[in-house]
Amino acid sequence: MSDNSYGAIHRYEPARESTVAAITIVLLSIMQIVLVGLFTFGLTAGWAVGAATGTEAGNVLLGLLLAGVLINLAFILLLYRKEFLPDVMVVKKRRRKWEDLYIEEDDMYGEEITDGAVDKLKRAVYPYYKK
Repeated sequence: MSDNSYGAIHRYEPARESTVAAITIVLLSIMQIVLVGLFTFGLTAGWAVGAATGTEAGNVLLGLLLAGVLINLAFILLLYRKEFLPDVMVVKKRRRKWEDLYIEEDDMYGEEITDGAVDKLKRAVYPYYKK
């Protein structure tokens, strides 16, 4: 029997927590520290203005380092989410809309006044009428 109350957990699959993923995250974290260190050093050394290198290529290099930092961080978060967080499905209920407040579920389609007399008339006039 399923519990359909608000906040009830329908499915819970524990995380795999693989060792390979943990080692990969550690290696990516070390690489992240190196990339952030290089980016910070480049900013303080003036690579972006070309003072250290003498060319404007330092700006591109800093941009590539920043892109590497963000992409590396995305992979770390992706691996962590996939391998170390459980897969949980929680019951969420639809909030009541204004239609739900004033109309009962049985009256959702309204009431027929004629009890099908209009349909009978339509069939009598037009025999190929589909319901």
